[in-house]
Amino acid sequence: MNFLAHLWLAGPNEGARLGAVAGDFVKGVLPGNLPADIATGVALHRAIDMYAEAHPTFQRSRERVTGPHRRFAGVMVDMFYDHFLAAQWAHWHPQEALADYAARQYALLAAHQHRLPPRAAPVLARMAEHDWLTSYREVDTIVYALDRIAHRLKRPEPFLGCGEALRADYAGFAADAQTFLSDARAFAQTFPAR
Repeated sequence: MNFLAHLWLAGPNEGARLGAVAGDFVKGVLPGNLPADIATGVALHRAIDMYAEAHPTFQRSRERVTGPHRRFAGVMVDMFYDHFLAAQWAHWHPQEALADYAARQYALLAAHQHRLPPRAAPVLARMAEHDWLTSYREVDTIVYALDRIAHRLKRPEPFLGCGEALRADYAGFAADAQTFLSDARAFAQTFPAR
C-alpha cells in the first residue's frame, strides 16, 4: 500500500495515522524512543504490508504485470490500489470528500513532524505541496509517480513506463482493488485485537 491506503486503513486514531506514514521511514526493530501511538501505527503498517503480500487478490494483481516490469510489480500494485481508493473515494469514505480528508492529513503530519523520523520531513513536505493524496485519482499521476521512482534507481530503464500497465488492464486491476481494499479494511479494523 502507499500513503493514502495506509492513512485510510489506520482509521480515526491520529497516532496510528502518523505511524502509518512513519512506517515507510522506520526500518528494522522499532526504536525505543518512538512514541507508543506512532509505534502502534508502524506495527499496523507492517502488518498490512505482510497481509497484502500474502493476499490472493494482491498476488493476482502482481501476476497481471508482465515482462521486464514484473520485478517491480509489488510497488506498482501498491500505487494502482491507491489510485482506485482515490478515484472511488466516495464509496470507501463517504463521510468526507477526498480533498478535505487529504487537507486534514497534511495538517496532522505538519503539526507532528517533530515526532516523525527526520528523513520523512522532505517527503511529507513534497506530499503536501503537490497534494499527492488527491492527485492519485488521475492515472497520469500514477504513471508519473512510478517514473519518478524509476529515476531514483541506479538502472531506471527496466522500471520506466511501468505505470502504463494500469491502463493496459484497468478493469482487472479495478476489480482486484475492490476486493483487496474491502478485505484489508476488515483486517485493519481487527488489528488492535490481535
